[in-house]
Amino acid sequence: MSNGYKTTKKLCAFSGLDQFENLPSQIKSDLETMCRPQSYKSGEVIAEISTHPPFIGVVSEGILRMQKSLPDGRQHVVGLLVAGDMFGRVFNGNMHFSVEAATDATVFQFQRGPMEDILMSSPELDRLILLNLTSELDRARDWMIILANPKVRSRLTGFILLLCTKFQAITDLVSLHGTDVHVRIPISRTDLAHLLGTRVESISRGLHALADDGLIEILRPDLVAIRCFEALTDEIGDPDLLEQVSLKNIVRDIQKNLQ
Repeated sequence: MSNGYKTTKKLCAFSGLDQFENLPSQIKSDLETMCRPQSYKSGEVIAEISTHPPFIGVVSEGILRMQKSLPDGRQHVVGLLVAGDMFGRVFNGNMHFSVEAATDATVFQFQRGPMEDILMSSPELDRLILLNLTSELDRARDWMIILANPKVRSRLTGFILLLCTKFQAITDLVSLHGTDVHVRIPISRTDLAHLLGTRVESISRGLHALADDGLIEILRPDLVAIRCFEALTDEIGDPDLLEQVSLKNIVRDIQKNLQ
């Protein structure tokens, strides 16, 4: 674990986190007073498993990984945290996983005690945290569907489609180039392998198999262009994703975010 944190000079303003915008002004003021923005380098541990951190974290920038060690010593990434996601258990309970920076990241830290006091008196903040937990459950359900696929290429397909839907609003992750949609893979091949329950070599083979079949084009190791959304959706066989993923809808959403 890092011996010390690097404190960013960026003020703890909530302009970049949409979910905070509708909180009452006094609540936002109280949160800003107690907030400590901290910056982390890729690979640094932010919170360790089985500990009770003295803060609640909200991701401002970058991507964090939630990670567990398996009995045989292997590491398993159980999920990713992106801008607006929270971690840390309010009121009670230790961490069930460690939280590490998958990329360089900035995290807003709120001291647990004052945060819990505000929660007791603010139904708006309580509702925000409940919505965050609901989104996390929805994402966990999507991961279960992806990981249930026996083929690595199908798990990769599900991950790419999730980037286009659940994580699409993250800056520079999904972009429009003419009629092509480019998707940047924001984590290392090693982290991706740990997330999808396979080996790095299998990740490479799976991506090239999708490219050989014309579903994607590999522009560089961390960037792909989607060639056929319908075929990608058929690859994982989830009807809910079929309703979410269409070129028209994704292009519309990307254009909206670029305005």
